[in-house]
Amino acid sequence: MSSSSPSKIQPSRRQFAIGLGALALAAMAASLPAPARAEDVEDIPSAPPPHITAELGSAHLYGAGLFRYFGFHIYDAFLWVGPAGFSPDNPYAEPFALDIRYARKFKGSAINQTTIDEWERLDIANDQTRHAWIEKLDGVMPDVVPDQHLTGIFSPTDGWKLYSDGKLVGAIQDVAFAKAFFAIWLDPRTKAPALRQHMLNLPAT
Repeated sequence: MSSSSPSKIQPSRRQFAIGLGALALAAMAASLPAPARAEDVEDIPSAPPPHITAELGSAHLYGAGLFRYFGFHIYDAFLWVGPAGFSPDNPYAEPFALDIRYARKFKGSAINQTTIDEWERLDIANDQTRHAWIEKLDGVMPDVVPDQHLTGIFSPTDGWKLYSDGKLVGAIQDVAFAKAFFAIWLDPRTKAPALRQHMLNLPAT
């Protein structure tokens, strides 16, 4: 009787892509294996892009960080704030822009799935509200490719806007939704604590 050793099951490229896709806009579905350091970010802009200036006025960069997952560079994040400044203790008091520069391609549907997963983990809103928000996002969130920018704009009066490479692709006039969206990065319970630390210029813990 002959015997053979079991063959190793190799993940398909599609499975790998889906796994990475779950990390997309926030890439918040798992904890960081190593700190995300602001100095790791390449090509930090010296001035805000025109669409951020149009939204915030005289904007300046508050902080930046690079996000990796299992060694893979997922995206760079840049937090831009307006003349009124920004307070980590009260992040939703003034307008700001969170600009994400992607290093990999992801489906918009994967970004949205990560978003609702994080809302559930952070216990933000109830199930009905979360799904209503995601339905709105489904018609807005684009697929992304390397070097593409998605910019989320927060306004304490107008809610949320999304730009793709400087072009407005959607707006949701719901401040509660806007706070929930940005909580994925700004909440102290975020799954990307090192990234939050550098974006908000917080001392190392």
